[in-house]
Amino acid sequence: MSVTIDIAGLPPERIVFAPSPLAELGTALHTLAEPGHHPGAHAWATATNASLKPDLADRLCEADFLWRTTFSDILMGFAGLRDASVQPGATLAEDLDLLDKLDDEEFVTAALEFTCSALYGSESLRSPLTDATQRERSIELASARGPQQRRFTERLLADPPAVRSWVRRLFEDCEQAFFADTWNRVRHQLAADAREKTELLRRRGLAATLEAVSPALSTDKKGSVISADKLASARTTAVDPAVGPGVTFIPSVHTWPHLMVLHRYGWRPVVYYPLTGRELLSTPLSVEQVTLRMEAVAHPLRMRLCRSLARAPYTTSELADLYSVSSPEVSRHLAVLKKAGLITARRHGRYVQYQLDVKVVGRLGSDFLETVLR
Repeated sequence: MSVTIDIAGLPPERIVFAPSPLAELGTALHTLAEPGHHPGAHAWATATNASLKPDLADRLCEADFLWRTTFSDILMGFAGLRDASVQPGATLAEDLDLLDKLDDEEFVTAALEFTCSALYGSESLRSPLTDATQRERSIELASARGPQQRRFTERLLADPPAVRSWVRRLFEDCEQAFFADTWNRVRHQLAADAREKTELLRRRGLAATLEAVSPALSTDKKGSVISADKLASARTTAVDPAVGPGVTFIPSVHTWPHLMVLHRYGWRPVVYYPLTGRELLSTPLSVEQVTLRMEAVAHPLRMRLCRSLARAPYTTSELADLYSVSSPEVSRHLAVLKKAGLITARRHGRYVQYQLDVKVVGRLGSDFLETVLR
């Protein structure tokens, strides 16, 4: 599974690396709403949440579906403008000005994207402002999130300009309350990373640059497709003449372990990648590798084999005797565990001993969590 971006024929100068204050605010808000996703930011999230005034905390709760369970496209609104030269602003105010340029239909559909996930990324995406069925579904799904979310959605559908103004004031109040200090602390680091990746792209090409951005990103030999290894399947294009050619890469301090790809139909694609986090874990595994490991330990006999191999090295025949099964059957199960990288093999004369790689197995939980959150 992967999210792919068609870049065939895209000029290298249309691959842009740039920080975005609004996108960074979005991931900061996500961290505040879901601190369990971001253990490295626990102290910051706790202190910031404790410092919020009750009124601001209540308003954030009302709109938190824009960043808690999904990363709303309005946080990257520049990508929806039909001008390929438009990139994120240098300040939050500039980013919000770009967001204001979206028409009401685009804004509402982007804000309520969780209500149309089945159609997301396709031309069939319908606006709840003009489609009665989509309108009812938007309200129904918002109701499942809570009464505040339902009220927000009903207000947005009834009076988009008023709610858009409310959202802008909310973001501006976040800047005054905590984000101005946060942005001043990270903006130079983000800008430096963007310059570094731009120079790397110029000197060494796309493949090396993508590898430096994230092990989950790659390109084909022709350099015509960018692939993001995620537990999702989607396609988009960076060469749609209707919206202008281009793909933007946005670095973030707060987004780890998430790697987000905006693949909205009719918008230019955006890759939002974490600047930090690699030091917390070994190189992230591919979805295929994680799947192999989870499937390998799911079988009852293989779990029992792991129990023995965690304590000492064993040969195939020893395991067969221990569990009263045939040597060929043990060999088949050991092959599955070995292919998944969960056991090691060492030859002693004519015997081969197998042992569980305890460090690798110990990372299964964090590897799984990093993969599903990616």
